[in-house]
Amino acid sequence: MAEKNFIDVSKKIDSCRDEIIQVQKELTARPALSPVNEGKGEWEKARWVISYLKKIGVDSIEECNAPDKKVPEGTRPNIIAKMKGKSSSRTIWVMSHLDIVPPGELSLWKSDPYKVVVDGDKLFGRGVEDNQQGMVASLMAVKAFKELGIIPEYDIGLAIVSDEETGSEFGIDYVVKNSSFFRKDDLIIVPDAGDEVGSMIEVAEKSILWTKYRTVGKQCHGSTPKKGTNAHKAAASLILMMDSLYKKFPYKDKVFDPSDSTFEPTKKENNVPNINTIPGEDVFYTDFRILPKYRVDRVIVEVTKMIKKVEKKYKVKISREYPQRNDAAPPTPVDAPVVVALKKAIKDVYKVNGKAMGIGGGTVAALFRKAGYQAAVWSRLDETAHSYNEYCYISNIMGDARVFAHIFMQK
Repeated sequence: MAEKNFIDVSKKIDSCRDEIIQVQKELTARPALSPVNEGKGEWEKARWVISYLKKIGVDSIEECNAPDKKVPEGTRPNIIAKMKGKSSSRTIWVMSHLDIVPPGELSLWKSDPYKVVVDGDKLFGRGVEDNQQGMVASLMAVKAFKELGIIPEYDIGLAIVSDEETGSEFGIDYVVKNSSFFRKDDLIIVPDAGDEVGSMIEVAEKSILWTKYRTVGKQCHGSTPKKGTNAHKAAASLILMMDSLYKKFPYKDKVFDPSDSTFEPTKKENNVPNINTIPGEDVFYTDFRILPKYRVDRVIVEVTKMIKKVEKKYKVKISREYPQRNDAAPPTPVDAPVVVALKKAIKDVYKVNGKAMGIGGGTVAALFRKAGYQAAVWSRLDETAHSYNEYCYISNIMGDARVFAHIFMQK
């Protein structure tokens, strides 16, 4: 019966091409921009989503709206829709987000970013992939269950939230901290990253540590270096010394690509405008991506030792600031139920082997993991998010919907 039900659901999803296009058009025409991005928030889009959820007949809709004085309504919408299953002992969640990023330079777009253009299997428009593909796929899966009268094995939850693009303070972070919707045995899927074949299941993230270093010495003429203190030379020495961090923190984790922690100098600010001046001040930045095995504070201690050595040798002072520090959340185990369920569904739907992987960037799944919930990030997409001429494939929306439906049917 389960196999027949899945075939029926798959056929129903595949018949929804026109519906998928129309939903994408409605969502894209309602730009949901954070006030950080000079927008009015997500409410116009959220109201349409709520009306659509009512139309497809979900069993309940709740809101967990975050106060925000910077938007006209005074709150940022977070929608929790549920469909009752045979058992309420756990909920299978799909979390997507309402907000988008601005379109950027309009001259680079081939069409109006807020009007969906259909080109064969592709839909073009701002937000169609990030994150409307995941949202629409989850809606189509639930719609198919409802129209066929099929009851899922467990409760289905759709968390459709705000503020993912600018920090999640008013989005899923607020929901996790101010509600009891989620439970430890729930399966949580975040369809907000992936690869073009649908094999990557993101289960872990590295810590991110961005650091700004300001080295202060004494400026002087290039022909009389002993009259000054070369801040640039001292900074360069510190940069070279930092390369030893690779040996101090050598552990490799095959779940990640690259498998090791990385410690790289990146941005360099201008110091002096002319060649024949010894700079008295120098500023550079580093980007560290640290495996969860190592504590960020332990890395900072090692860098502090290096700074003291450079200060003593070159007679300079070095100060630090941290533009970004995100300590890695505990990883979702590679054999967690959500990972196992995704692997089964991906294999059946896309005929590829799912692989649990870690990434160097950050996703909202980390907020779930830090709260003790096992979450996995997955979708099949080309990663055109945030670029001009953003697009998604209609066939990927259908395929992802079938993956969700497959998981909804698993015991």
